[in-house]
Amino acid sequence: MSAHHQYDESKIKTLSSLEHIRKRPGMYIGRLGNGSHPDDGIYILLKEVIDNAVDEFIMGFGRRVDVAIDDEGRCRVRDYGRGIPLGKVVECVSVINTGAKYNTEVFQFSVGLNGVGTKAVNALSSVFTVCAFRDGRFKKALFEHGELRREEEGETDEKDGTLIEFLPDAALFPGFRFDPEYVDQRLWRYAYLNAGLSLYMNGERYYSQNGLLDLLDRELDGRGLYDPIHLSDKTLEFAFTHTDEYGDSYFSFVNGTYTSEGGTHLSAFREGILKGVN
Repeated sequence: MSAHHQYDESKIKTLSSLEHIRKRPGMYIGRLGNGSHPDDGIYILLKEVIDNAVDEFIMGFGRRVDVAIDDEGRCRVRDYGRGIPLGKVVECVSVINTGAKYNTEVFQFSVGLNGVGTKAVNALSSVFTVCAFRDGRFKKALFEHGELRREEEGETDEKDGTLIEFLPDAALFPGFRFDPEYVDQRLWRYAYLNAGLSLYMNGERYYSQNGLLDLLDRELDGRGLYDPIHLSDKTLEFAFTHTDEYGDSYFSFVNGTYTSEGGTHLSAFREGILKGVN
C-alpha cells in the first residue's frame, strides 16, 4: 500500500458538534439552496429559531414573537418567554443534544425535540448572536462560522426572553435571498397553529384568534357548503368542511410542522371521515 493511501491513526478525525453540521449540513437541514424553493435551508434555519420562541408561548410564557429580516438576509428573532438560563447560553446553541426539551417538567409540549435546532443555525451562519434576558441580567455570545468569538454579561432593563440574530453563510447558501411570500406563508401557519400568539414580521402582525378555523376561512374564501366542523384539545386539533369542487385539499401538521406529503396521521384522519360518513 502506498504511503499516499496509508490508513493509520493520523487519518482518524474527530469533529466537534458544529464542525460536523458544517461538514454534513444535509443531515440536519435537508437541503441548502438559495431560497428559491420553500424547503431551502435558509427557511429551515429561520424555522428552527422561531420554533423555540413558539415553544415558550405553548408553555404559557410570552404571547409575542418579533421577527425581522433585512436586505442582506440577516434574521432577528426576539421572544418574551423565560429566556435561556444564563449559565447555559453557550452550550444551548453550540453543543448537540443540549437543551431542556428532554425534561418534561420544563417542556410538556414543544415543536423541537432533537436538541439540534439552534446549533445547526449557529454552525451554518457566518455570524450568529444569542442573548438571553432573565431577572434583570443578560448573557450574550457571538459566534462566527460556528466558532465562539466573544461573551458578555451584565445587568439589563430588557424584558425576560431570548434574542437570536444570524446571517446565513453565503459560502454554503450562495446567492441566497429570502422570498417574502415563503416567509409570509410560514408565519401565518405559526399563527393558525398557535391561536392567541402575535407574531410581527418587520412590523406586520400575524395573529389568529380561532386557529385552524381561520386557516380554512382564508383558504376557502366563502366556498364552504356548511360551517366547518372543528375540534381542539391539548394534543389534537382538526377542522374540515366540503365545497362543490372536485378533489380534496388538506393542510396537515405534526408537532407544529407542516407535513406537505401527509403521513399516517392524515391517512387515519381521512379513513375516519370516510367511515363516519358511510
